[in-house]
Amino acid sequence: MSLINALTAQAGQAPAGSGIIVILVYVVMFGLIIYFMAIKPQKKQQAKQQEMMTQLKPGCSIMTTSGFFGTVIDIPDDETVIVEFGNNKNCRIPMHKKAIAEIEDPDSVTE
Repeated sequence: MSLINALTAQAGQAPAGSGIIVILVYVVMFGLIIYFMAIKPQKKQQAKQQEMMTQLKPGCSIMTTSGFFGTVIDIPDDETVIVEFGNNKNCRIPMHKKAIAEIEDPDSVTE
C-alpha cells in the first residue's frame, strides 16, 4: 500500500482513489485463495467419487463410510445398491451409493 501511495504522491495526485484499488486487489486475492484452497479440491474429490461410482458393479467388495466391509449384490437404480455384509449371507442391506468410501474389484486383486 505504501508503494501505491508513493507512486501517487510523486505524480501529484491525491492518494484517495488508490484505496479502492487496494481493496479490489485484496478481494481478488482472497477470492483466488478461497478458490484454490476450498472449491478446486472439492471439485476434484467429487470427480473422483463419480468415477468410482461408474466402476461399481455387482460382485465388487466395498467399504462404507462407516467402516463396514461388504459385497455389492445388486444395483437396482442410480442411487441405491444392495450390499451383503458378513459371512452368513443373510445380511443384505439397501444403501445409498454416496455411503460407499472405497471399491476393491475382485478382478484387480493380485496375490
